[in-house]
Amino acid sequence: MEENKKYTNADFKSDQYVRWCPGCGDHAILAVLHKAMAEVGVAPHMTAVISGIGCSSRLPYYMNTYGFHTIHGRGGAIATGFKTANPKMTVWQVCGDGDGLAIGGNHFIHEVRRNVDLNVLLLNNKIYGLTKGQYSPTSDRGFVCKSAPYGTTEDPFIPAELVFGARGTFFARGIDVELKISQEVMVAAARHKGCSVVEMLQNCVIFNHGIHNFITDKENRADRTIHLVHGEKMIFGKEMNKGIVQDGFALKAVEIGKDGYTIDDVLVHDAHCQSNFLHQQLAMMDGHDLPLAIGVIRDVEAPVYDQEVEKQVAEVQGKKGYTCLRDMLLAGETWEVK
Repeated sequence: MEENKKYTNADFKSDQYVRWCPGCGDHAILAVLHKAMAEVGVAPHMTAVISGIGCSSRLPYYMNTYGFHTIHGRGGAIATGFKTANPKMTVWQVCGDGDGLAIGGNHFIHEVRRNVDLNVLLLNNKIYGLTKGQYSPTSDRGFVCKSAPYGTTEDPFIPAELVFGARGTFFARGIDVELKISQEVMVAAARHKGCSVVEMLQNCVIFNHGIHNFITDKENRADRTIHLVHGEKMIFGKEMNKGIVQDGFALKAVEIGKDGYTIDDVLVHDAHCQSNFLHQQLAMMDGHDLPLAIGVIRDVEAPVYDQEVEKQVAEVQGKKGYTCLRDMLLAGETWEVK
């Protein structure tokens, strides 16, 4: 591998025609991923992109890396196996809210729990797009669609809750229309050692157009989102005059300079705090009473599954003297059948 080589986004693009609907948010996410990979600087031949089934899962075709378009919901299991067998490779898993959190939900929580060194891009458009418009695990209660003509009667999964429930070490969120922040979180995910989950809020122009408009429209985005940066004050708003403060055990959005609140009352974001209590509160903000948090919300260190497996194998090999499977099988009592 060439050392210190500078890559460009073109180095990670394949020659395949991109077969997503015109205007789909996946186009922007793909372009940002190419740029993020170039910034991280891992060679294409040391990178693998693994997906399940869904619109988002076409993405490996558009990467000039190793790729595997697997089966519905199983991207996490296959990515785990691939990374464990090839610990020096950088592995990205791409999934949708249906593929990743419905049939693949069990694999999702266990790759997070194990802290496998994977970069998981969860593209969330709150709909099954490839199968033409059924509600997904992240669709809101009352959502009307082909599979729920009178509205869904269930509450949705919130991806952040699953990550924190599985004791995740990294969670970030991006929006398909916020390219700079999306690249920022993808780069941070790639540099994190352990399971990095990036939820990308993405628009499906055909079956769920505008589902994220409440927070993504230009007129209100600054007031309904907050870009969290480690070590910086939690400030937001068109005039950057609003902040997040502690209110007992809860969080509260205030206007700085009003009702006795000053800049000193505004919280400083600590993405590296081992306790996930505040991180979970930040991740659960939804853009209504409190702004939706985008950026890197949690980024902490913990033992990494594939590294621990590699170390354990080396220790056992050192003690037993095995160099291959045949040596292990012949190490005990054996007999010859004639």
